[in-house]
Amino acid sequence: MSQAPLYLQIKQFIHQKILSGQWPVGQRISTELELTEQFNVSRMTVNKAIRDLVNEGHLQRRPRLGTFVCAPEEKVQSPLLDIRNIAEEVTQRGKQYSNSVIKQSSILADEHTATKLGVMINSTIFYSEIIHFEDKSPIQLEIRWVNASYVPDYLNQDFSTITPNLYLSQSCPLSAIEHTVEAVVADDKVRDALKLKANDPCLLLNRRTWSHDKLVSCALLYHPGNKYKLSSKLIMN
Repeated sequence: MSQAPLYLQIKQFIHQKILSGQWPVGQRISTELELTEQFNVSRMTVNKAIRDLVNEGHLQRRPRLGTFVCAPEEKVQSPLLDIRNIAEEVTQRGKQYSNSVIKQSSILADEHTATKLGVMINSTIFYSEIIHFEDKSPIQLEIRWVNASYVPDYLNQDFSTITPNLYLSQSCPLSAIEHTVEAVVADDKVRDALKLKANDPCLLLNRRTWSHDKLVSCALLYHPGNKYKLSSKLIMN
C-alpha cells in the first residue's frame, strides 16, 4: 500500500468505490467494523476516514441504519470579477431568497477599519451584519462597513427588503472593486451564522468598492466552502 496515512488510504478506497459506481448513490457502504477488519486498523482510523467523507458531502450517516452514499451537492456559484445582488442570484437559480439582519448601527472607526475604509480614526461610519439564505439555508454572512459621508441614509434602509449591495449600487454607482479570496478557519460567530461544523471549510471574500474614486464600503463575505464557489471568465482579445 502507499505511504499515505492509514485513514487517508481508507478514505481514498471508499471514494474510489463511489467514483467508479461500485457504490452508487443510496448504497450502504461497508460498516466500520468490516473496514477495520479489512484494513487491520483501529476503529478510530476508519471513523476518521468516514467522517471526512461525510463532511465533504460524499457520505451520509443514518442512525441505526448505517452510512450511505449521497448525491453530490451542486455548489452555488458567483462571479468573482463582478458584483451581483445575492437576492437576484438566488432567485435566478429558482430558489427562495431571504435574509436575517443581525446588526445595523453607527460606530466609530478603529485603526484597522479606518485604514480599510480610508477614513480618519474615530470617524463615524455605518456597520451592518446580515445572513443571506437560499431556501432557508445560510449561504453568506455579510459584514460591512460604509463611509457615512458618502451614504448618509444607509441606516434608514430596510435591508430585509433590499440588500446593501443593491442599495449601494443605486446610491453610489460602482466605478471600481477590489477582491481578495481566501480559505479561512471560521470562528464561532461565523460557524453559528452559517451552520458550519468545526471542520467544515469556509470561504472568505474581502471586498472594497469605489464610486467616482471615492471608497464607499468594505465588506467581509463568508460562505460555506462545501456549498459555494467563485468563478471568473477572462476574454482575451
